[in-house]
Amino acid sequence: MTTRPAANPRKTTGVRPLGPVDISALKAAVLAIPEDVWEVENAAKPNRFDVLDTTRHIVFRFIDDTRDWRGSHDRPAWAQWRNLLEPVLAQAVSGYGYARGVFPRVMLARMPVGGIIHPHIDAGPAAKWPHKIHIPLTTNPGVVSFFGGAERRLPAGEAVEVDNLGPHWVRNDGASDRIHLIFEYYDADQPEPDWLEPFLLSCSLAGMTR
Repeated sequence: MTTRPAANPRKTTGVRPLGPVDISALKAAVLAIPEDVWEVENAAKPNRFDVLDTTRHIVFRFIDDTRDWRGSHDRPAWAQWRNLLEPVLAQAVSGYGYARGVFPRVMLARMPVGGIIHPHIDAGPAAKWPHKIHIPLTTNPGVVSFFGGAERRLPAGEAVEVDNLGPHWVRNDGASDRIHLIFEYYDADQPEPDWLEPFLLSCSLAGMTR
């Protein structure tokens, strides 16, 4: 019998503040993105889930397989945005102290006025190991997030790790769009969980697709 995949014990089970981040250059560039670029990028995104409703995304990096966080790739937008994103990412994760940290998923998420992300958990096995981190670039007092069993109002420019394996949702009742930089991060030097290889083998034997 295959062991049920367990979460990384380093992940937060609530909300972990990571501190302020200088988002000025990135925010200015994001606010200058034309609407047609948002539409094209959102139409091509690999993260299509009904719970996301009308939230649009620009995906810079993504995993190769929803069962395994260890394989990931750059998407076309990464080359253009890399110089703006990397300093922000590095500043946000400096407190973890990982010598070989990896960012398997990196994206912008734009929630419109009246938008909602429905209650859910990130159920895929590849979500169980990396830290899930948000940096609000634009927000308003009407944006409410539910993480770690409580409603939260996440301030712009403050990085925070959230519990993506517990129920969470977001609602924008304000008068402006909410845009977050959302990414995952893990330590390549951390021993892999005992369940990973047996789980992947069982998927292979069962002929499961990615």
